Order: sequence, then structure tokens, then C-alpha cells
Amino acid sequence: MTGTAWLVTGARGQLGGDLLAVLAGRPGDAVTALGRADVDLTDEAGVRAVLRDWLAGARGRGLRPVVLNAAAHTAVDAAETDEETALLVNGRAPGWLAEELAGAGRLVHVSTDYVFDGTAREPYPVDAPTAPRSAYGRTKVAGERAVAAAGGDAVVVRTSWVYGAHGGNFVRTMAGRAAAGAPVSVVDDQVGSPTWSAGLAAGLVDLGARPDAVPPVLHRTDAGAVSWFGLARAVYEELGADPRLVSPTTTAAFPRPAPRPAYSVLDGSAWLAAGLPAPLPWRTALRAALADPALRSGPAG
Repeated sequence: MTGTAWLVTGARGQLGGDLLAVLAGRPGDAVTALGRADVDLTDEAGVRAVLRDWLAGARGRGLRPVVLNAAAHTAVDAAETDEETALLVNGRAPGWLAEELAGAGRLVHVSTDYVFDGTAREPYPVDAPTAPRSAYGRTKVAGERAVAAAGGDAVVVRTSWVYGAHGGNFVRTMAGRAAAGAPVSVVDDQVGSPTWSAGLAAGLVDLGARPDAVPPVLHRTDAGAVSWFGLARAVYEELGADPRLVSPTTTAAFPRPAPRPAYSVLDGSAWLAAGLPAPLPWRTALRAALADPALRSGPAG
């Protein structure tokens, strides 16, 4: 095979947009972008039909098939009252994709730090027991298990605290507040690893393109850890706003329907051991990300 046929699900989302940007720099490859309007991830028959048609086209062109599954039901709080829908998108659909690809192509499936309970005191290794505390986390664990059960050439990549120029996210919100010189209170008792979606996308494409076997589970975040409060102050500092406008608060002061992990730092040593590109330190990545006017402008729409 002389090239790769890529299929990106969730192509209109935050990570999907960056995946398409990375793939645009791969001449000779074919890229199929699927958003919500193109495939309903709650419809098993529809998902399987789309995959089969796409696989037939890839084989007909002599291309190696790789699916990057960036689609997800990411409304964490809404999942608490509609776990059934979240389970279809996050839990069942990845399994359908993996089953159709088994023996035919590679699946790179994106998962989350929410599969862990957040009680650890050191970074979670890839083989740490999952223990989700939210409906969203439970549905993502179901997806990981469905992918594993299907067999074939598939890898689950857990990440965390993703932000970028597409769609709404914490960094974009803080950038808008910083530009307005507005004060903000941010929780200081949740710690994780902020991850720039552009860097994550580049890593996922590199992983998908590898011709050799890949591990079944990997962690890929930007390097280092910080609290949401620390991240907010960093955004203000990078944009030249007064970081004293950012004050710390507690999770208890802002109750949410879904519990958040207090500590969700992921151990990325398996990613490095696989010979994949080392992620940037989170602050370095943040500085690079904020060079994009689309991210500096604040919340979308």
C-alpha cells in the first residue's frame, strides 16, 4: 500500500478540526471527515454501513485504512441525566467501529482521564484500574472495553483538559475574560495536565501512521501538571493581563451534577516508550496555542 485512507469522526469538533489540519499536510493520503450530520453514532446500522462503504473504497484504491475516532458525547453534566445517549456514543459506537475495522485497518480511539476516580497522588499509568465517578466516565470506560473486546489493530489514547482554537473550552473562556480585564474565581483543588489539541492531533496522526504494532492503551497529554486556577493565571499572564484578577476557590463552592476528578494526571511513559513524539510542557504549549488569534479572541459564537 502506497498511502493511507484516513477517516476522522467528530471532524467538526475541537480535536477533529486540528486532526484535519494535520492530515492536510500528508500528500498522497485520502481523508474522509465525518461530523454529526454525516453519521449518527447512536445508529448501529448506519455506523456499520458508513464504515463498510469507506473500507471498500480504501481497499479499492490500495490504501491502508485508519480511523481516528475523535467523536464523543462530551456534555459531562448532561450525561448524568441522559446516560443512555452518552453510552451509545461513547460506549457502543467505538465498539462498532472496532468490530468493522478488525482485520481490516487501525482504530485510534480517544478516551479521557475521567475513567479514573481522581484519588491518586501520582500520575495514573496505563494499566491503573479504572474507577469512574460520573456517568460520562462510565460511558468512556464502556467504550474502552468495547474496543478491546473487538480485537484487531486498535489503540485507546487517554487524554485530559483539551483546549484549542475550535469550539468552546476553558482556555478560550479565560482568554476572553483576560481580554476584558475581568476578575474570575477558579477552583484550585483539581489538578491535571492541560493539553493543546493541535499537539495532540499531531501525535494521534503519527500514531495512526505507524506501520508496526502499537500498544492497546496509551496516555497522551502535554507534560506537567497544574490546577485549573494555575492554568487560568497562566492564561492571564501570557496575554498580559493582571494575574491577580484570578482568585482561587474550591470545588465545593461550585457544585456540579457530575463529580470531577481531584487529581487526573496521566503517566505518559508508555507513549514515549513506543517511540512517539514527546509532548511539549503544558506552559510552552499554552504559549504557542495563544499565538492563534482564534483562541485569544475568547469563547466562540
